[in-house]
Amino acid sequence: MQFKEAKNKFVQTWGALGSQWGINKTMAQIHALLMVSNEPVSMEDIMEELQISRGNASMNIRALMDWGIVYKEYKAGERREFFIAEKDLDELAVKISRERSKREIKPTLKVLKEVSSIEAYKTEEEKHFIEQTGKLYEFVLKADNVLDKITEYKDNWLAKLVVKIMKK
Repeated sequence: MQFKEAKNKFVQTWGALGSQWGINKTMAQIHALLMVSNEPVSMEDIMEELQISRGNASMNIRALMDWGIVYKEYKAGERREFFIAEKDLDELAVKISRERSKREIKPTLKVLKEVSSIEAYKTEEEKHFIEQTGKLYEFVLKADNVLDKITEYKDNWLAKLVVKIMKK
């Protein structure tokens, strides 16, 4: 397999994987392209490489920037905008985890808490509903707390390392 074929295969596979994670295919493909590029990539190059419109590229780059995993970079003497992806895989995982928690887990927790707190204990069906949704709420809350602790640990570990390096 040649480089261009391998790069294209990676970008396509990452795009398909992204759609399984709940983000659109194009957003994941742009992220993949930027992640494996050794230089910042222009909007025009992204559009050409992925065969997408300017609007599609712009909308998905903006979303990736909102997630904090893609950054705009300026080149002296260039009028075009260039983009780079977060290259630190640990940092990437933390940012994605936080964003997914904010967009998916926290709203789910809110709904689970609401539906498991209803005043309905008349029938067995109602009791079962409240019991099961309450258990789901507790489980999702624990999972979200674990995720929070992992990302906090990452931050603390990184902060400790930076302080240690600065002392030397």
